[in-house]
Amino acid sequence: MTSPFVHLHVHSEFSLLDGACQIAQLPGAAAAMGQTALALTDHGNLFGAIDFYSACNGAGIKPIIGYEAYVAPGDRTVKEATDGVKDQGYHLVLLARNETGFRNLLHLSTAAYLEGFYYKPRIDKKLLSEHCDGLIVMTACLAGEVPRLLLAGRPDEARRVAEFYRDLVGPEHFFIEIQNHGIEDELKVMPQLAELAETVGVGLVATNDVHYLRADDTKAHEALLCISTGKTLSDPTRMQYPAGEFYIRTADEMAARFAAYPEALEATARIADLCSLDLNFKERHAPVYCPPDGMTDVAYLRKLCDEGLRWRYGEVTPELRERMDRELEVIESKSFSSYFLIVWDFVNYARQRKIPCGARGSGVGALVSYVLGFCDVDPLKYGLLFERFMDPSRSEMPDIDIDMCQDGRAEVIQYVRDKYGADHVAQIITFGTMAARGVVRDVGRVLDISLAEVDAIAKKIPAELKMTLDRALEVEPELRKMVADDQRIAELMDIARRLEGTSRHASVHAAGVVVADAPLVRYAPLCKVGDDVTTQWTMNVVEKVGLLKMDFLGLRTLSVLQRAVDLVAAGGGPQIDLENLPTDDPQVLALFARGETRCVFQFESSGMRDLLQKMKPDRFEDLIAANALYRPGPMEMIDDYIARKHGHASYAFPHPVMHEILDDTYGIMAYQEQVMQICNRLGDIPLPRAYKLIKAISKKKHDVIAAEEEVFKKGCRAKSLPDNLTDDVWQLITKFGGYGFNKSHSTRYAKIAYQTAYMKAMHPVEFMAAQLTYDSAFTDKVVEDIAECRRMGIEVRPPDVNLSDSRFTVVDGTIRFGLAAVKGVGEKAVEAVIQARREGGPLRSLFDFCERVDLRQVNRAVLDSLIKCGAFDSLGAARSRLAAALDRAIAQGGRAQADQRSGQGSLFGGPAAGKPDHDALPDLQEWPPNELLRMEKEVLGFFVSSSPLAQHERTLRVYANASTADLKQKPEDAQVLLGGMITARRERLTKRGSKMVILVLQDLEGSTECVVFDKAVQEFAPLLQEDQVVLIAGSVSRRWEEPSVRVDAVYSIDEAREKLTSAIRLRLRERALEDEQLQQLRDLLAAHPGRVPVHVELTTPNNYRAVILAGGRFRVQPDPDLLADIERLLGEGHLALVGGNGNGNSRPRRRRFNGNGSH
Repeated sequence: MTSPFVHLHVHSEFSLLDGACQIAQLPGAAAAMGQTALALTDHGNLFGAIDFYSACNGAGIKPIIGYEAYVAPGDRTVKEATDGVKDQGYHLVLLARNETGFRNLLHLSTAAYLEGFYYKPRIDKKLLSEHCDGLIVMTACLAGEVPRLLLAGRPDEARRVAEFYRDLVGPEHFFIEIQNHGIEDELKVMPQLAELAETVGVGLVATNDVHYLRADDTKAHEALLCISTGKTLSDPTRMQYPAGEFYIRTADEMAARFAAYPEALEATARIADLCSLDLNFKERHAPVYCPPDGMTDVAYLRKLCDEGLRWRYGEVTPELRERMDRELEVIESKSFSSYFLIVWDFVNYARQRKIPCGARGSGVGALVSYVLGFCDVDPLKYGLLFERFMDPSRSEMPDIDIDMCQDGRAEVIQYVRDKYGADHVAQIITFGTMAARGVVRDVGRVLDISLAEVDAIAKKIPAELKMTLDRALEVEPELRKMVADDQRIAELMDIARRLEGTSRHASVHAAGVVVADAPLVRYAPLCKVGDDVTTQWTMNVVEKVGLLKMDFLGLRTLSVLQRAVDLVAAGGGPQIDLENLPTDDPQVLALFARGETRCVFQFESSGMRDLLQKMKPDRFEDLIAANALYRPGPMEMIDDYIARKHGHASYAFPHPVMHEILDDTYGIMAYQEQVMQICNRLGDIPLPRAYKLIKAISKKKHDVIAAEEEVFKKGCRAKSLPDNLTDDVWQLITKFGGYGFNKSHSTRYAKIAYQTAYMKAMHPVEFMAAQLTYDSAFTDKVVEDIAECRRMGIEVRPPDVNLSDSRFTVVDGTIRFGLAAVKGVGEKAVEAVIQARREGGPLRSLFDFCERVDLRQVNRAVLDSLIKCGAFDSLGAARSRLAAALDRAIAQGGRAQADQRSGQGSLFGGPAAGKPDHDALPDLQEWPPNELLRMEKEVLGFFVSSSPLAQHERTLRVYANASTADLKQKPEDAQVLLGGMITARRERLTKRGSKMVILVLQDLEGSTECVVFDKAVQEFAPLLQEDQVVLIAGSVSRRWEEPSVRVDAVYSIDEAREKLTSAIRLRLRERALEDEQLQQLRDLLAAHPGRVPVHVELTTPNNYRAVILAGGRFRVQPDPDLLADIERLLGEGHLALVGGNGNGNSRPRRRRFNGNGSH
């Protein structure tokens, strides 16, 4: 009979890019082998400890928590190689026997990261001596100190190390570990280890160094190691483990491997018996807020809420009092008063420091949140529900997520640290996993499959949430065919499926912060991700162990808004209170109705802009609805909403209750709150249960749905609703209840959108300057912003050494580039320039600049960049002359500054002493315009002062039927005609050896790759050059992560009118034009005779369309002047060009039009 065996040396996916065992799979694998216990010993961390603990208990397996520590050869704080141990130290396995041992593991793994990190997180023997209670110690694999010393021929030192650990934890808790993976050194050292165990009087234990579940996972594990090290499987120098050895072996397999050491197998069960860990997840460890004057948290929260009611409403009505009391009763019953005070405290601090912040999500629906100032959305005004936020039947901490200005986020977190103790506060870790497309790309690289092929495979995987490779193979026949036809792809898919979902890397959660009532290390292990101290456990685990988690999300839009408000005030404008703006301003709503919402929070996408033009919102509630409906699921209700809003579709309410609830959204269930209210008021389902019902609908929990159906129908019968209508309403609830969006969240974000639109409409220059400031790190975004400025008639001017600040600013009604946006110009250099201006007034010349600005902060490269971008242009000298004199100016300035620092002054002064230095500059011609633009782009990343794109903007807008930004909305093979400038070009050979060219085409809204194959390369070669402005006809390819274009034809600007216009289409609404306008239109057409016919598309009030061909006398030459005149007469959106691309395909110009038809 086989001896009982327990795996005590197991690495999960949290031995990042080394372990291939997913936590959820481990307990089942052990149970399938009849094992009753299992340990987790990841390298250097406890990332997976709680998930593993819970998974084991769920599978009936005894969990043993441990980790394989790295032990520094000496002092863990000494960061240098010692005793031949180059980086991470010796391995040592530590297992928790009980809760004391578990708490010591928390301390050890935390100190390893925060104090001992040197390539790896390391402890040392001194630290282990202080935290050894409750632990079992094992000597680990060949990387352990004891086996290393034995293999090095130093048995006496090995014995002393073993005796140290024996004496530290006691002979019954220290074990010499042996392993057998067929490695020569393991077999060589095994008898020495057994002899040593007997010599020092401790146990011998056998382990398998588990890194993957099954023997046939070897290839997947090898691929994982290659992903980690950047190698390929064909690379002979890659890290390799012996194949088929590091998996979860059965007890029989282990018995065969260690037949000479049966006591080592029996020891595994003995160790398992020694380990008994029972964690309590019911305790909470949130800090307690200490109110002033000895008040209790309950009393102080009520006091603040009473004051807040009067602040918000003035008169406190019975309705307000009842709602407030109901919410406070729930909060008090759950002992959450202190939690709300903690949130109030840091939000109040932020507001006092003028750091914009506000709640989002379901917390917005609480009246308590509103009166405490968490946000400025009135839940009663907008029908928001407290029950959507807090379920009285659940004991979990509520979740109040706070958005705040990203510039002030660190300050608020620091305030929390200072208040509750730095060691009580940390950010929260998160793990990136190998999702379906990502793992295919990772494995494809490892298998040496070409990037193009891998991308083609990855793009066959639908870009949907929660998409898996198995699901993709099920729904995509082309993907199945690729796997069936190509053995390489079949192997890729097999490995990728094994690795899919595995944790790949650690990062810092974008918003999560955890706060405890004692040093966090008592409850959770900490680590460092970059420079940030985080928990080793994810947000869900942190909450599970009873810690208080809060979201501090740095929202860039709030920073943009604050910057815009500050710019308005700095320019002598009014002090704007964004939170108290009226939400019915016609100018702001008109901006939404026109779809001019680029840079407007949540309303930027082309799809959303199209929705707004159709919806034509004329009230704030429409913005809430648009925000809620424009997402998968509810999107199918958009057309109904628009038709009903504009009176083009009729609808009725089955019952007066539904009229009250759904009137705002024209009878459509757009929000979860509406569904909850219908269930409650019509079906007599309590609101907390109504919320559980909509969650059950979204998760398809049929038992919960069925249980509530009869309750609902009984309530409807009591309110005299006929059975057939009751059935109809229930069907709507079960269809849309899971789709409905959280109205609290939608309302808050609609308000931020409105604030953004307000600033864009009322203070456009300041708003766009702020937008550019926060987009400056993203070239594509800056290009889009500059294009939007151009559309709005706002001039964006290059940097200037006298007028520019660090960030984008407003100068005389124009936007002036910030100096920090120039490549290579850091903040210290900008500060030096500003300080020189502040101390001595405007800079008068290059020589004056070099004498007055600290050249220790502003080096030659910075000056060169400033010259190239035009920052010295206002001083009147040509850039070529400044560049030629630069070295002389630096030398002269350097001498002057050195003299000044040494207490000497220039006896006679230099050119900077009194007048500009034009005469001191060499007499050179200015660089050619194209060279000036090239240099400007080199140091700024784009053109500012003048752009070939800007010069041809009208022509490009006329002939292109899509922008690069539109491509994201286009399906595979959609025909497009793009206009832009080629900004990059590279050549490659196809598999067949023919040439292909990959272009980067930049237009006024972004950039995209365009792929030109051999025949087209030859035909259009003269046009396929950098800085050429062209029109490209082709089809959309979605093979890549970002859409690209397969090029059919390329046209120069001069060819556009001749080859790309087959007709002009004028889109008119019946009775929309006065007779005088029609006559003006006739005169315009007659004044531009040509070959191109004119089509008139007429839309009736009932949205029927007819296309009429104008008479032959109205054939025109579609030059830009005619088209601009027509748009001025009819308005934007009423003109389209129907284009012929040279191949006979019709490519209509897509432009905004206020009808409802497709183009």
